Amino acid sequence: MRAVEPIRWTSDGVVLLDQRRLPGEEIHHTYTDYRDVAKAIKDMEIRGAPAIGVAAAMGIALGVQQSKAKDLRELRADFANICDDFACTRPTAVDLFWAIERFKTRFDDLARSSDAGDGSVRKIQHALVDEAQKVHQERRDADERIGRFGAELMPKSGRVMTQCNAGALATGGIGTALGVIRTAVENGAGFEVLVPETRPYLQGARLTAWELHHDGIPLTLITDNMVGHFLKTGKVGAVVVGADRIARNGDTANKIGTYGIAVLAREHNVPFYVAAPISTLDLKLASGDEIPIEERSQEEVTHLAGKRISPDVRAAHPAFDVTPSRLIAAIITERGVARAPYEDSLTKLARAHS
Repeated sequence: MRAVEPIRWTSDGVVLLDQRRLPGEEIHHTYTDYRDVAKAIKDMEIRGAPAIGVAAAMGIALGVQQSKAKDLRELRADFANICDDFACTRPTAVDLFWAIERFKTRFDDLARSSDAGDGSVRKIQHALVDEAQKVHQERRDADERIGRFGAELMPKSGRVMTQCNAGALATGGIGTALGVIRTAVENGAGFEVLVPETRPYLQGARLTAWELHHDGIPLTLITDNMVGHFLKTGKVGAVVVGADRIARNGDTANKIGTYGIAVLAREHNVPFYVAAPISTLDLKLASGDEIPIEERSQEEVTHLAGKRISPDVRAAHPAFDVTPSRLIAAIITERGVARAPYEDSLTKLARAHS
């Protein structure tokens, strides 16, 4: 089962699949300016925490590659500006900041081992391009391992529910939550996937439904306000979702609507799982109360496909909500499955060698 590719590094530039145009059109853009990659992240041309991390890695590498710096001092100044531009794109997805910090560390290591001349500039440029491609391959490998661990927790039949899009489009691999689903299906599971539409940006209706249909995996698209009904009556054996940031105690930020699904899953005794790479852990934060929540444009609520669907009133659009760890049956990572108490299990996995 070959997943779609939302991002690729090529000799011509960074190639992104414009997810805003799905499912109607499959449009790819090739970017040769890192600022365009940053804008693509901010405008949700590419989205999903792990994929944002990959895009940031490629964008930073692209910016450094295109730098006109003549020596290490000039390159360091350009690099700092490039990183600052990416840090301003999306505040909640911690993989973005993980990628930035990784590249800062790599840059410093390379700078310490280089002279200050033109040769050191070229050496760092080549090395950071290699690092970006390494990040992408690591995401692919991590998705495969998450899929294997998570597939063991899925039912063999009945239904599984997800939320938003945590598939190939969101990671650059086979997906986290959808990677679990894909792997379970490949291993012989015969369940159907319930896909809430995920208003207001419709990542479920536009993206997850498109991916599952593309792979021939049975699904039923539902509106967000049908979630409780189907958890009560629909023979749902598990809920599996992705994550944008996970605090030390296991509290998890994911696309708005996830918290409500978790509450309803608990009410109806349906296990609720989170699938995410280690890079999504933010062990500096004690709990979900400290996770910054992005507030997006009101027009994404008041308009649909560019047309107003409401009166001219104020609208709110917190892009994420936080599910308390007490509602999460397990957190599936590429290094294993964490269970409560999460402060112990997540810390142990984070410190383990992959």
